[in-house]
Amino acid sequence: MDPATTTAARDLARAAAVPAGSADRDATGATALEAHLVPLTRDRLRQVLDDALAHRNALTSALAQLTFSGEAAYGADRPDWAVGPFAADPALTFTLDQQWDDPDGIGWTSSSLYNPTMIEHEGVLHLFYRASPVKESLGSRIGHATRTLADSGTDTGAAWVDDPANPVVRPTRDLELLGTEDPKVYRAEGRFWLFYNGIWPITEEARAAFPSAGYPVEAVGCDMMLAVSDDLVTWERLGPIADPEQTRLWAKGAVIPRDEHGDAVRVGGEYLMFVSEGFDGVLHVGRSDDMRTWRFEPTPYLDLSSVGGHLHEVAAAIVTGDGRLVLDVFHDDAEGRFAASQALYDVERPFEQLALTPGGSLCWGGLGRVDGRWTFTQGWDAPPGRRDLYVYREASTTDAPTT
Repeated sequence: MDPATTTAARDLARAAAVPAGSADRDATGATALEAHLVPLTRDRLRQVLDDALAHRNALTSALAQLTFSGEAAYGADRPDWAVGPFAADPALTFTLDQQWDDPDGIGWTSSSLYNPTMIEHEGVLHLFYRASPVKESLGSRIGHATRTLADSGTDTGAAWVDDPANPVVRPTRDLELLGTEDPKVYRAEGRFWLFYNGIWPITEEARAAFPSAGYPVEAVGCDMMLAVSDDLVTWERLGPIADPEQTRLWAKGAVIPRDEHGDAVRVGGEYLMFVSEGFDGVLHVGRSDDMRTWRFEPTPYLDLSSVGGHLHEVAAAIVTGDGRLVLDVFHDDAEGRFAASQALYDVERPFEQLALTPGGSLCWGGLGRVDGRWTFTQGWDAPPGRRDLYVYREASTTDAPTT
């Protein structure tokens, strides 16, 4: 978070003056944290919106997708295991032309869409995306749109249809007061699992109760939240998946190995989750038998020393179907510039890094194959004032034409 959003969240937390014993109304939440949360109210949601509309950050505003994902980013020595490079397919662009109804009655609007996830089900592409008042601001909600494919899997040219129920996920819990962000959808156990970030203001009491010396947090907290569905339309929201005793007020990025169809892949008989932010600054891996209940252990699975960079976040975990697991990674390079890389693993040895190469999708929602080509979506390149999400596809491939 940049200083403007950090200051706004700090002011909100201080103004709340949370008394000892007040509780989050989310019964599934971590009870040890409940007494220290700022209660979600309509007035506080309105304040979050006002602060978001004033948000400005030149660094994130300048993010450009092909800087990380284009052919030049991968270099001439791209190994055959790397996923990409990518180019935009203008025929698949999603544009949100209207503002959603505001169920909270605070005047909420969006001006930017980004960090989406996409999955195909029964011949329909389902797109879940983050909508923000301003690019990379607080106060986000999550939307849903669909697009029909032909029986062959080839795009028919049909238009995207935005879900009239949007926002499908909006702040309703204290752990979501500052926004709901960055959806990730997986198919597993015959159901669909939507992980997203719940953002909330940290009080001084919470910081004292859960100190984080290794990953200092200021005024903004983040939790990995979970919802489950049988049809990608109706969602049961289950709350946070990690204990604040471990997360120390920040846990971001529920990155689960996912195959070309969007299915979560069991590795060694269980589901894995690569967590790269928070947890007191220590890389952790989550393990689950059912996608609902997770246990987290410190696991050193990534080494960026060869690029001299600082890790920001693991964006995606891709099981490529040839015994390989590829992590898509967002980091700084040796000069402090934003960069993307991909790390290679054997899927049977998912914590033993075999190689690292430049270039990546930075697709926070994961990749999948459409018409036989690896595909993802992102909205960073939309012109100011336009709410576009662009679909990026493999620029070249050996198993499908590049039309």
